[in-house]
Amino acid sequence: MSTLTGVSYTDFASRLDPDNKIRTIIELLAQTNPILEDMVIVEGNLQTGHKTTIRSGLPTVTWRLLNYGVQPSKSITSQITDTCGMLEAYAEVDKALADLNGNSAAWRLSEDRAFLEAMNQAMATTSVYGSVLTYPERFTGVNPRYAAVGTDSTVSTYNTVSAYSSASGSDQTSMLLIVWGENTVHGIYPKGSVAGFQHEDKGQVTLLDAADGRYEGYRSHYKWDLGLTVRDWRYCVRVCNIDTSAITTSTVDLFAAMIDAYERIPDVNMGRPVFYCNRTVRSWLWKQAAAKSNVNLTIDQPAGKPILSFNGIPIKRNDSILNTESVVS
Repeated sequence: MSTLTGVSYTDFASRLDPDNKIRTIIELLAQTNPILEDMVIVEGNLQTGHKTTIRSGLPTVTWRLLNYGVQPSKSITSQITDTCGMLEAYAEVDKALADLNGNSAAWRLSEDRAFLEAMNQAMATTSVYGSVLTYPERFTGVNPRYAAVGTDSTVSTYNTVSAYSSASGSDQTSMLLIVWGENTVHGIYPKGSVAGFQHEDKGQVTLLDAADGRYEGYRSHYKWDLGLTVRDWRYCVRVCNIDTSAITTSTVDLFAAMIDAYERIPDVNMGRPVFYCNRTVRSWLWKQAAAKSNVNLTIDQPAGKPILSFNGIPIKRNDSILNTESVVS
């Protein structure tokens, strides 16, 4: 298995394509999907995904007296297999129109951006809500792995934190705290493939219009294989039951829930920690930071770009997180 420690999807892609095409495409995708800037990528050990061994229980240790023995023990492990989804698109443009622009390759890429954005939104949504039980051709995202609230610190439901105990209706949303790393949470691409994202210029082909008339055009094929592995469930937290109809009231203590999420993580230095939320939640947090109503919420400007942070962890917007989630119980 090939592993690049701490390398994000955008970093990985920039190292693989000498003619800069895939790098440009990934940079375009990352503009509207910040997860791609943060997600650590690991080559899967299966051609369809990745099999991970996780430790689900610790061994028993014993205080020993003289002349008394110790019973042997061992840790409990289990294996989990995560699959990759295969997302594809064909983009076609009229050759005569492309050639009018002089630089047909650049013009074609600009026209293909709609296809790339559609793929980007589909991948971002699956990263949050995907479930192979419902859609076997996709991969399992974060929310289905944290679909119930629990108090037992030895199971994954402990890392599902409810922001509002009286939440009701289907106007809920979530925040995600993910610590990206090769031993925590990371993306995967199939064994033997190239960084998951592939672009093939099919060149000049004969296309058909709606009336089966023929004309010459250019065709591009885009293929994106990606999956998600939560190797250690303790390094991902879902803050659920953020009632969007009550977020501006005191009944939803989002800051308390974010502190709980932070404290659920054993060590944020194990990887690259990031909070993700949608526009509704992040707009509210921006306003609280600007009003200086919470000392843990800060606005920093490294390199002149404002970054909203909570306890030093950046808060990024992910519009694929909906405002129409159901209450998690």
